[in-house]
Amino acid sequence: MSSIEPWLRGTETDTPAVGRAVLHALQLAEEDLWKWCGSLSDAALNARPAGAAPVAFHIRHLARSLDRLLTYAEGRGLNEEQLARLRTELAPGATREELFAELTSALSAVAPRVRALAASNLEDTRFVGSRRLPATVGGLLVHVADHTQRHVGQAITTAKVVTERILP
Repeated sequence: MSSIEPWLRGTETDTPAVGRAVLHALQLAEEDLWKWCGSLSDAALNARPAGAAPVAFHIRHLARSLDRLLTYAEGRGLNEEQLARLRTELAPGATREELFAELTSALSAVAPRVRALAASNLEDTRFVGSRRLPATVGGLLVHVADHTQRHVGQAITTAKVVTERILP
């Protein structure tokens, strides 16, 4: 892992700026999760300090939400499998190997989707959720990045609390 953040590495130059920024945010998310959470035990990954969501939830949620958000950006609704996976994001007992395999797989799967969407009209209207809330392709792409980074921050904070106070 480089000490230079992905957005400063000169990569993804064949992708339009918005998509490139999203891809860089996803790359940084993966690097940060490995750095701060990759060595946690299974117990630490599933610990809930003060009732907070565990690190395992944040990793699962960001991996699975990428697929959901990009499905909306592609102009489709969620299918039953996506909804079923949503309902299990907080399930206890995840192992480090399972979590990071799911994360890596999700990030690999969404990269070509982000590239394709970035080349489309970012102003195209899309709808989110069963209430069909209005959004745009560009808005959804930006949300992919900021939502992912939000959960990375929560995972790292929880990992630090668990490491320092719960499971030294």
